[in-house]
Amino acid sequence: MSRSIVRQSKFRHVFGQAVKAEQGYDDIRVSKVTWDSSFCAVNPKFMAVIVESSGGGAFLVLPVSKTGRVDKNYPLVIGHSGPVLDIDWCPHDDNIIASCSEDCTAMVWQIPDHSLTRPLSDPIVVLEGHSKRVGIVSWHPTARNILLSAGSDNLIIIWNVGTGEPLISMDDHPDLIYSISWNRNGSLFCTTCKDRRLRVCDPRKREVVAERLAPHEGIRPMRAIFTRDGNIFTTGFTRMSQRELGLWDPTNFEEPIALLELDTSNGVLLPYYDADANMVYLCGKGDSSIRYFEITDEPPYVHYLNTFSSKEPQRGMGFMPKRGVDVSKCEIARLYKLLDKKCEPITMTVPRKSDLFQDDLYPDTAGPEPAMEPEEWLDGHDEDPILMSMKEGYIPPKSRELKVVKKNVLDSRPTTRRSMSTVDTNSLPPQLLERLLEEIQNLKATVLSQEKRICDLENKLSQYTNGTA
Repeated sequence: MSRSIVRQSKFRHVFGQAVKAEQGYDDIRVSKVTWDSSFCAVNPKFMAVIVESSGGGAFLVLPVSKTGRVDKNYPLVIGHSGPVLDIDWCPHDDNIIASCSEDCTAMVWQIPDHSLTRPLSDPIVVLEGHSKRVGIVSWHPTARNILLSAGSDNLIIIWNVGTGEPLISMDDHPDLIYSISWNRNGSLFCTTCKDRRLRVCDPRKREVVAERLAPHEGIRPMRAIFTRDGNIFTTGFTRMSQRELGLWDPTNFEEPIALLELDTSNGVLLPYYDADANMVYLCGKGDSSIRYFEITDEPPYVHYLNTFSSKEPQRGMGFMPKRGVDVSKCEIARLYKLLDKKCEPITMTVPRKSDLFQDDLYPDTAGPEPAMEPEEWLDGHDEDPILMSMKEGYIPPKSRELKVVKKNVLDSRPTTRRSMSTVDTNSLPPQLLERLLEEIQNLKATVLSQEKRICDLENKLSQYTNGTA
C-alpha cells in the first residue's frame, strides 16, 4: 500500500489574512503612472505611497499607526517636478527615504517622527547625474549612506548621500534596466534588462562578472533578487507568454536550479524575499492573489506553499522588514496591498498554540545598525548585516539626523564660491573688497534671522496642530 510522503516544513501552513477595515488606510490616491515599481515602501515607523499629484511628483508618508481615512489635505512630500517612480526606505535609519522621478533626479528626505504638519519640499540632498528619468533607487544593505540609482539612460550610479557625490558609474547595460537587487553583504548586485539578459555586477570593479541570456524566453519584463545563499531567484515569461519563475546559481548560469511555469496572466510578478525564512512572496500587478514559496536545498528547490486571494486587484505592494512584524502573534511577514483608493495590510502567520516566543520562527534578523562606513565599502571591505534578536520585539528609536549631514552638503557650496573668489582678490580695490564682505555679512545675518523666524512659526503651528497651545 503506497503512502504519499508530505514534506516537513514549519512554513507549510502559513496563512494570509487581511486586517479589519478600520486598520487599513483609506482615501489614498495611488499613482496611475505606468511603471512597474511597487509604489509603496514600509518600515516599522512609516508607510510611504506614491500618489497622484498635479504639477509634479509627490508621495504620501504616514506613521504606520495612523490607520483609517486619510485627510484629503494631508501634507505630501512634493520636491520632484515630475512623477515619482520609485521610493525606498533606508535600512539603517527609519526616518530616511530615497525617491526618484521622471525629472532625472533622485532625492533623499528626512521624515520627522511626528506626522507632517506641512508639505515637505526640501530634501536633504538632490542627486543629479542622470540624463533621463530615474526609475530605480536601492539602498546598500550593510554600508551607511550608500544609495544606488538606475535611469532610462541605462546608467547605474552609486552615491554617497553624505556628500551628494557619485562614487561609481556603470554603463554596461545597452537598454532599459528593469530591476536591481543587492546580495546579502552588498558586494554584488544582479540586474534584469530589456535586452533579456540577467547580469551579476561587481560595482567596485565596475564590471559584469556573470551574465545569462534569456533566463526566461519571453520578451516581457523580468525581475531578479539575490537569495541569502547567493543564488538568484527570477520571475519572467515563457515564449508563449506564460508567467514563470526560476532559481539560478550565478557561478554556473548554463542550467537553472529550478524552473517552474505558473499561469498565463499579463502582470509582471514582483518578488518580495524574506531572508530569515528563505521564503519569497510573488505579487503580480493587476492580480488579486499573492503566492508564496519556500526555497530549500532539496529538489524541487522552490516549493509552492499557498496562495492568499482577495477580491480586488493590487496596484502595488509594500513589504515590511522582519524587525517590524508582531512576534507575539507568530506573524512572519506583513505586506501592504495598494488598491485604487486605499492600502490594505495583509499579515502572514504561522499557526502555533503557544503564546511563548517561537525561536525557530525568528532567528536573529538584520538590525538597523550599518556594518560599515561608505569609505570602508569603497576600499573593498564586505560585512554581513549586523543581526538583532527578535525576542523582545523591535521598538523603533527616535529620529536621528542623517550622519552626512545636511550641514556638510550645504557647507560645500559656499566653500567653492569663496575659493573661486579668492583667485581674484588681488585685483580688487580694498574699498570694494570691504564693501562686498560687509554686504555678505549683512545678508548672512538676514538669512539667519529669517530662519529663526520660520522655526518659531513652525513650532507654533505644530503646537496648534497637536492641541498643546
